Amino acid sequence: MKIDIEIDNVLSLFDGMSCGQLALDTLGIKVNNYFASEIDPHAMKIAKKNYPNTKHIGSVLDVKGSDLPRIDLLIGGSPCQSFSNAGDGSGMEGKSKLFWEFVRVLKETKPTYFLLENVKMKKEWEKIITDTLGVEPILINSRLLTAQNRPRLYWTNLPNVVQPIDRGVVLKDILEDQVEEKFYLSDKAIDYMSRLRNGKPRWEYHTNPLDGKSACLTANMYKGVPYGVIKELKRRLTPVECERLQSVPDNYTEGVSNTQRFKMLGNGWTIDVIAHILNEMRHADEPVKPTTTKQLQLL
Repeated sequence: MKIDIEIDNVLSLFDGMSCGQLALDTLGIKVNNYFASEIDPHAMKIAKKNYPNTKHIGSVLDVKGSDLPRIDLLIGGSPCQSFSNAGDGSGMEGKSKLFWEFVRVLKETKPTYFLLENVKMKKEWEKIITDTLGVEPILINSRLLTAQNRPRLYWTNLPNVVQPIDRGVVLKDILEDQVEEKFYLSDKAIDYMSRLRNGKPRWEYHTNPLDGKSACLTANMYKGVPYGVIKELKRRLTPVECERLQSVPDNYTEGVSNTQRFKMLGNGWTIDVIAHILNEMRHADEPVKPTTTKQLQLL
C-alpha cells in the first residue's frame, strides 16, 4: 500500500516548464513550497499557468542556500549542450559547466534527496559528475515508458532505483486523430528530405516509424525539417504529440507559440521517468535522511 507523502520544500534548478512539479503531481505527492530557478520567460509562463504557486527565484547563479528554508528535495537537469553528441564538444568548459552551480547549491542546501539528469556523454565527463556527486548514474531510456527514444543519465541518492517495465508504446499509439494542415510537409520540404546526405536520404537520419519509437525530441524541433518528421504521413509532429512523447498532459504547454512549445518540450524531462525515480521516496526506510559527506564528494 502506498503511503501519501507531503514535502515541505522542493528546489528545482534549471526548472524550465516545471517538469519536476508535474512528476510529483503525477505521484500525488503534495509540495508545500516549490522553489524554481529559471530565466526563460516562456517556460516560466507555462509553469505559472499550470502551477500558480510556483516560487520563481531567478537565475541559478543567484540562488543562495542561506536564503532558503531547509530543502527536502533538490532536482535539476543542467544544460546538456556541451555534453551532447550534437553539441560543440566543449564539455565542462561550455554551457554544461553550469553543472557546478548544481553542485554548489547541493553543498549549500544539503537536501534529503537529490536528482540530477543529463544526456549520455563521454565517459570522462560522466566520471567527473559521478565522482563529484558520489553516486553512480542509472541509464534509463524513455522508450520504456513512452514512444520516444531518449536515453538519459540520472544521478540520485534515492536508493533502489531500477529499470521501469516496458509499456510497449509505439508512435502510432500517441498520434492525434486530426492534424492541422500546417503540419503537413510542402513539396519543397519533401524534396529536401529525399535528397542524399552521405549517400542516404535525410529521412533515414530522422526516423520516426509509426510502429516504432520516435527519434529523441530536441530544442531544434521548431526549425522544421528535418526534425520531427513522419515519413509515412509526410508531416511533422504536433506540439500535443510531442507532449505525449514526454508523457506531459495534452496542452500543458499551450499559451505560447509553437516555436516555444517545441523548444521547452525538447529541453524538458520525460515525466513518467522522473516519477518512476521519485516514487522511491515512498519506499525509503527513513523519510528524512540528510545527504552525508560520503555521498557528496565535492571537488
